[in-house]
Amino acid sequence: MDVWNTIIENSALNGMPKWYRALTLSLFGLIAAIVLYSYYVLLVHGPDMIVRFSY
Repeated sequence: MDVWNTIIENSALNGMPKWYRALTLSLFGLIAAIVLYSYYVLLVHGPDMIVRFSY
């Protein structure tokens, strides 16, 4: 937990209410998880997701 406290103390979250810090870190974690999951999906299923355009 010392790492998290140091990161919070050196960021703009220092001095904010605890609920705001928790909400901000939760949203960041959720967005990061969605991005990592989408990279995984593209890596695994990328060749099957090809969209072919024809005239």
